[in-house]
Amino acid sequence: MVTESARSARPARCRIRGRAAAIRPNDADQGHNGRMGDTLGEPDLAGGFAAAAAASIELDDALWNPISTAAVARAHPRFDELVLDACCGDGASALPTAELVGPAGVVDAVEFAEPLVEAARERAGERMPQLRLHVADVTTWEPTGYDLVQCVLGVFHFPDLDAGTRHLIERARPGGRVAITVWARGAFDPLPELLADALPDGGASLDAAVPRAAGLESIDTAGSLAQWLTGLGLTGVRAHAVQRHLELTPELSWTLVEGTALRFLLGGLGAPAVAKVRKRFLAAVESRGVASVDVTTLIAIGQRPA
Repeated sequence: MVTESARSARPARCRIRGRAAAIRPNDADQGHNGRMGDTLGEPDLAGGFAAAAAASIELDDALWNPISTAAVARAHPRFDELVLDACCGDGASALPTAELVGPAGVVDAVEFAEPLVEAARERAGERMPQLRLHVADVTTWEPTGYDLVQCVLGVFHFPDLDAGTRHLIERARPGGRVAITVWARGAFDPLPELLADALPDGGASLDAAVPRAAGLESIDTAGSLAQWLTGLGLTGVRAHAVQRHLELTPELSWTLVEGTALRFLLGGLGAPAVAKVRKRFLAAVESRGVASVDVTTLIAIGQRPA
């Protein structure tokens, strides 16, 4: 039975914590929807994502929508269900989920970057009263009793990967489903390396530039992801890879920099310096013959014990 705590929850705003970002700069880390070593300092990640929101939205058709469609298909939201969509971005997974649960269901879509929430609200319009959008930190989200908790490329944002994901699991009702999507090993290679080499210092440290949660290198295969979620308390976990490659153009290559966590490598560079980095980066992409990148994801689904 679904608890009233989630059904009656009102839209919330809470202070944003320092977060990790996600897109794999190398074999040992990742970064997304922006989705790696210890979190470094307390950067203004909310501001960084706000600045990158427009570029991130430009990636909807090429990247976020197809990835989210695959994730939602496997999570299988059902009519009348209560769903928590964590780290919802601009609604790539929340909107199709809201359509599937129908007007009798509820989707609480939670995202800490307000510009992305506003974009999701614009996409939804007035046709989805069952979709409730919240500007909030999902790691402090209190309502429970969800039939389905899903997070597409979002756990990388948690300052503590295990604690944040365990908090999501606890939002599901006993017997409820939890679906987690992450990047597979090697996603986006070799773009992070090429971007680092294009920086003014001739090769900044990826680990130092990109904030990230500890432990991501341990969940970049289907088996390790399933084992990790089982260790966090889920039962019957199934995980598999969804293979995908993204054909690159110069414009798309640079949008991947601006619309994901690769943006952090640009640091505090001014516009003239960024323009030079862009030129060197795109020249390297061309000279290396990088015509596509692997954007394979891993999707795992399990149940909270009844």
